[in-house]
Amino acid sequence: MNVVIWARVSSREQKEGYSIDAQLRATRERAAKNGWTIVREFCVAESAKRGAIRLAFNEMVRWVKANAKRENIRAILSHKLDRICRNMRDAVRMQELEDQHGISLAFVENQFGPGPAGALSFNVMAAVAQYYSDNLRTEVLKGIEERCRQGWQHGLASYGYMNCSDEKDEPIQPHPQNARAVVRAFELYASGRHTFESLADQLAAEGYTYQKCQPRFHRTALSRMLRNRIYVGDIRWGERYYTGKHRPLIDRRTFVICQDLLDGKVRRTRAKVDH
Repeated sequence: MNVVIWARVSSREQKEGYSIDAQLRATRERAAKNGWTIVREFCVAESAKRGAIRLAFNEMVRWVKANAKRENIRAILSHKLDRICRNMRDAVRMQELEDQHGISLAFVENQFGPGPAGALSFNVMAAVAQYYSDNLRTEVLKGIEERCRQGWQHGLASYGYMNCSDEKDEPIQPHPQNARAVVRAFELYASGRHTFESLADQLAAEGYTYQKCQPRFHRTALSRMLRNRIYVGDIRWGERYYTGKHRPLIDRRTFVICQDLLDGKVRRTRAKVDH
């Protein structure tokens, strides 16, 4: 029997030493024991972005459908059910593969018998997998909110700051160069003499850069920067703001002036043009 292997390992399991290699080894041993031929292997680690995981899963499903007859694929082999079915939607797609192409699921650990009893067991396990995934997401979101309550931005630091994972007392610190660019951008815009275009020109003329791949500040970057309350010491989570423990870069008076200019409450003065 020809089979396709699907392997997925979560970030938590990677930290506990459960690797993709260990999962592949278990599925390959199962295939060898049963005399199955492995046609192709698909692997994804959840340290990748969520969208990348879904793309890999969709690619696997498309490839299996396109090559089912040519490769005579009879099953998708995975370590256990929750490796391939994270929710009921995935379970339905796998059931469609079996109904339309005769491709069943095979597992190293989970075994489901034939008939209604086997289908019931499969659906229950799929529901449990979805519950685990949903509950894990809820717990992660609670952890992120708690970090914000404690005064620290979650994830990658905003432009002007940098992540310092080794510094437990100050995990987010001002960036040596980019922080100066933020301060200068607010100073220039607060003067009321700049549009986004002229502000970008002035920052470039003074030697400030946005990113290596895109040195010039573009309109969206400037708008996002000037609206970001993190620079006055606030942390946003959802629709709420918490007092941050990071060092502010901008005083609140300057920030408010910039907001009034952005909202059109204060008219900009025309910048002088040298002839």
